[in-house]
Amino acid sequence: MMSPAKTVKKAKQPPLDFEIKIGPPKLTRFEKARIVGARSLQIAMGAPAFVPIEGAYKGPIDTAMMEMEADALPISIRRSLPNGITQDIPIRALAK
Repeated sequence: MMSPAKTVKKAKQPPLDFEIKIGPPKLTRFEKARIVGARSLQIAMGAPAFVPIEGAYKGPIDTAMMEMEADALPISIRRSLPNGITQDIPIRALAK
């Protein structure tokens, strides 16, 4: 059984006036799948969880999904256009 992280740091909140210039104002299903897949791999390799695990441990995928629902992941999405313009968007700035 995995124990929750000893110290949970809160990531910086994006500024309230953060403007999403590239793509939709929400997390796409492909971005969600990529984030959950990458984070579940980290958890499976021994990384501590960012949320407390209550009850029975269900596995790294469920833990990664719980972290995403709890806005506990300090991850940014990089969106790019064909002309080379990119924007890094914190997932907290994207609507659920």
